[in-house]
Amino acid sequence: MAVILPVEGKHPQIGADCFVAPNATIVGDVIAGDACSFWFNTVVRGDVNSIRIGNKVNIQDGVVIHCTYQKTTTTIGNNVSIGHNAIVHGCTIHDNVLVGMGAIIMDNAIVQSDCIIAAGALILEGTVCNAGGVYAGVPAKRVKEISSDLLNGEINRIANNYIKYASWFEEANEADQYSKK
Repeated sequence: MAVILPVEGKHPQIGADCFVAPNATIVGDVIAGDACSFWFNTVVRGDVNSIRIGNKVNIQDGVVIHCTYQKTTTTIGNNVSIGHNAIVHGCTIHDNVLVGMGAIIMDNAIVQSDCIIAAGALILEGTVCNAGGVYAGVPAKRVKEISSDLLNGEINRIANNYIKYASWFEEANEADQYSKK
């Protein structure tokens, strides 16, 4: 069963039609919108500051989302995919963003809308990733512009696929409940 716990009297709030994997952890001052998914071994720690997550956000396996005590919050917009084992820490991610597997986004960084953060990229503290770009490397730099093909073929496709994947588990949970009767 997922670990969803209050911290200092602040309870996580999770919107409608969300999937939370049985071993996901969501604690403290976390507010998530609708149609989000929190996959296996994700940790969303709103213990030291607030985390705000928009609608249609998928937080894939092994992702860690955290903040810095009394300094930085984490804000994630709508239609965002955060790839396996990424770290999102004390930063702002706007709408329509794909964060690749193993990427790290540090405190006070801002990822504007319509961006792709490549797998393994390191977005240093205070970096601004301007809208419409692909950022890659360590430290990450803008390497190309987002085409409509990338926007629709990657950012939107992945976000939509994760809504579909989450529905598979809803059906499995319903079937499991019926088999126990």
